[in-house]
Amino acid sequence: MELSLQVEERTMFRRIDWNFVLVILALNLVGLINLYSATHGPHSVDVEPLFLNQIVWLMAGWSCFFIGTFLDYSFISRVAYAFYFLNLGAILYVTFYGKIALGAQRWIDLGFFHYQPSETMKLCLIMVMAKTLALRNSDGPGMGLKQMLWPLFILGVPFVLVVEQPDLGTAMMLAAIGGSMILFCKIRKAILATCILAGLIALPAAWKYALRDYQRARVINFLSPTNDPRGTGYNSIQSKIAVGSGKILGKGFRKGTQSQLEFLPERHTDFIYSVLSEEHGFIGSVTTLALFCVLFVIGIRIASTSRDKFGALLTVGVLCYVFWHMFVNIGMVIGLLPIVGVPLPLLSYGGSSMLTTMTGLGLISSTAYRRYLF
Repeated sequence: MELSLQVEERTMFRRIDWNFVLVILALNLVGLINLYSATHGPHSVDVEPLFLNQIVWLMAGWSCFFIGTFLDYSFISRVAYAFYFLNLGAILYVTFYGKIALGAQRWIDLGFFHYQPSETMKLCLIMVMAKTLALRNSDGPGMGLKQMLWPLFILGVPFVLVVEQPDLGTAMMLAAIGGSMILFCKIRKAILATCILAGLIALPAAWKYALRDYQRARVINFLSPTNDPRGTGYNSIQSKIAVGSGKILGKGFRKGTQSQLEFLPERHTDFIYSVLSEEHGFIGSVTTLALFCVLFVIGIRIASTSRDKFGALLTVGVLCYVFWHMFVNIGMVIGLLPIVGVPLPLLSYGGSSMLTTMTGLGLISSTAYRRYLF
C-alpha cells in the first residue's frame, strides 16, 4: 500500500511540466533582483518595504500556481460564469464605493490589501470566453455574426465598466485578450473586414467623445513628448533616457542614475523594465525577452497537445494575457506606444497582478498536467 502511494506520488510530480516551472522561476528571479534595486536607492525609504511585500505575494502566487496545477481545469468550465458575475459585482462596487487613488477609483480597501477587481476580471474573462468559444464551431469559414454576439457581449460589459473607472489601459487589455481569443477561433473574413473598417471610422468620434483630456494628452505626448518635457512628456523622456543609457552591458546593479536618483517615475511598477534596461543594458533586456519567448513557446506546445478545446482556449487566453501586457508595457517604456498603466507580468510590483498572473499560469500547468490523461 505504501509503495503504491509512493509510485503514485512520483507519477503525479512527473506529470508537471518542469520546463514551464523553471522559466517562470527564472522570470521571478529577474523580477526580484530588479525590484530590489528599484526600491533600495539612496532616497527610497518610502518604497523599501515593497520588496518584502512582493516576496509575500510571490509565495502566495506560487501557492495559487500549484493549486491550479492539481485542480482539474474542467472544474473551471463549470464555475466560469459564477466567477465572471462575482467579479462584475466587485467592479460595480468599486464604481460607487471604491478607494480613490491617483485620480482613479479602481480598488477595494481590504485593510491589509488593496484589491483591484479589474485585474482579476482579465482571468475571469479568459475562463468564460474559453467556455463560450469552446462551444462554437470554428470549422469552415469561421464564426458568423450570430455566433459572435454573446462572446462580444460578455467582453463588452466589463470593458465599459472599467473605462468608466477610468482605467483605459486595463480596458484595452480586456479588449485585446478577448479579441485575440475570438480571432484564434476564426471569424468570417467579411465580418473581420467590417469590424476593422468600423473601428477606423469610429476613431475620430472616440478621440473627441470617449477619451478624457489627460488620455488625449498621453497620446499627444507619445507623438511629441518634448512639447511638455516637465509635464506630460516627463515620464516618457526619463524612461527613454534610462533605457538608452544602459547601452550594451548596463551601468550595473543598483548603479542606474535615472532609477537610483528617482528621476524615473513609478520605477517599481509601470517602468520596471526601464530599471532593468539601465542597469543590465541590452544584454539583460534581450535575455528577459528571451525568457518570455520560451514561456510562450512552451505554452503554445501545451495548447496544441491539450486533451480538449476548452483546455487549449484556456491556455491561449492566459498566453494572450501575458503577451499583451508584456508588449504594451515594453512598447510604452521605450517610446513605441503611449504611456498607460499596464504592469509587466512577473516583474512589476503588485499583489493583484502577481496573484492573477500566477493563477493563470497555474491553469496552463493544469492543462499540461492532464494532456496525457485519457
